[in-house]
Amino acid sequence: MTSYLSTTDENQRYMNSSGANEAGFSKLPQILWQYLKNGNQERTPAFPLPVQKFQLPEKAGVEARLYKISHSTLLLQLNSNYWLTDPVFSERASPVQWAGPKRFHELPIELADIPALAGVILSHDHYDHLDKQSIIALKDRTEHFIVPLGVEQHLISWGIPQHKIISLDWWQHTQLHGVQLTATPAQHFSGRGLNDKNKTLWASWAIRTDKLNVFFSGDSGYFSGFKQIGEVLGPFDLTLIETGAYNELWADIHMMPEQSLRAHLDLQGKYMIPIHNSSFDLAMHNWFEPLDRLEVAAKAYQVSLLTPVFGQSIELEHLYKADYKKPWWYQLKLTSKSQPEEILKAE
Repeated sequence: MTSYLSTTDENQRYMNSSGANEAGFSKLPQILWQYLKNGNQERTPAFPLPVQKFQLPEKAGVEARLYKISHSTLLLQLNSNYWLTDPVFSERASPVQWAGPKRFHELPIELADIPALAGVILSHDHYDHLDKQSIIALKDRTEHFIVPLGVEQHLISWGIPQHKIISLDWWQHTQLHGVQLTATPAQHFSGRGLNDKNKTLWASWAIRTDKLNVFFSGDSGYFSGFKQIGEVLGPFDLTLIETGAYNELWADIHMMPEQSLRAHLDLQGKYMIPIHNSSFDLAMHNWFEPLDRLEVAAKAYQVSLLTPVFGQSIELEHLYKADYKKPWWYQLKLTSKSQPEEILKAE
């Protein structure tokens, strides 16, 4: 295993290996101006998005499965255990529930119906990835919380017992129930308030069983680390890569769709599922634009792109199925000639 761990500056704040940083105060006027002048009517869907409701048995089955729940919240069934990534079940990705980005689709499963979990895997501490109320609700149902360095302090302050938390630096790993979880680099930043910028680490994750190798990106700008991860821990059967909430003003810390595809190729991925889209309005682009652009890029590079609807059950050992490749968002654009009732009937 490579020895390149994360680094901190003189103020004990974590740093990206490339030196890239998030959009700073110097860009704030430009960002605010973009938001104020933006009149895009399709930043949120005009019609209900298709959602496949599902329930889970108390005991996980032996087959490997995945369910895309919302944004970067994914439920994995691996080695007869359930795992969750970045659980955000609150209505808003925000420090308060009366303001902030609001989810624009139904949840396919309610938080109360999530069975006992072997682990919750967290990528970083931003509100659209680390939801306090969800973590507290899952406390007694979760065996372990696997987090990047520093994120454990949030969980401990919310009442999560320290013995349940496994905190890892980049390239460190742990093994639970036959699943190896490796914290891998990402190019992003962290913080939940005004005074804690980059006080906790951010990470992507390599999730390996004896039959499958899955990559979960968390949030990241495009960087050379993807190629290194692919060389050290790849190839990957499936990559779950952020594709959404991007803009040229913060391109260092969120990838453009074409860069997301390049990351998949760097990782030596076989199949790709785009995440971090179609749930919250976090940028100025159309809600469906990430999927449109990624689909074009995937066709150009002959990448096997999977675009399941929220809640659809994905058999991880049978990813070739055509049902996982349907472009469900086509008929939900305002530019579509279909009427809402026709769209819903078709779904």
